[in-house]
Amino acid sequence: MEAIYALCVGVLTTCGFFLVLRGRTFTVVIGLTLLSYAVNLFLFASGRQKLDSAAVLGRSTEYSDPLPQALVLTAIVIGFAMTAFVVILAMRSRADQGNDHVDGQLPDPSQSGRISTSDKRNG
Repeated sequence: MEAIYALCVGVLTTCGFFLVLRGRTFTVVIGLTLLSYAVNLFLFASGRQKLDSAAVLGRSTEYSDPLPQALVLTAIVIGFAMTAFVVILAMRSRADQGNDHVDGQLPDPSQSGRISTSDKRNG
């Protein structure tokens, strides 16, 4: 079970980094959201959750740490607020600049790394 959990955190982190490095604002927002989910899962796993154990000291011999649960709950609220702010910022940037690229400039098709037909003929 721990391997599946670690694999899920790794996949979320990898997909989040991949989307953050893209050139459009919507994919960057989705990437940041995936990264925040990965961090929340990691924080939750650090609490060493146990079945049938109390989260309050003195109620049983074994207890689970309530601090990671509180951190994850706080991170969810802050992450939602920051996602809403970034979406509004991206919408404003799109309205002001006329495109949704992160740097505000359309990519140059001649610099895309592909060899054009004129380059093939010239050698």
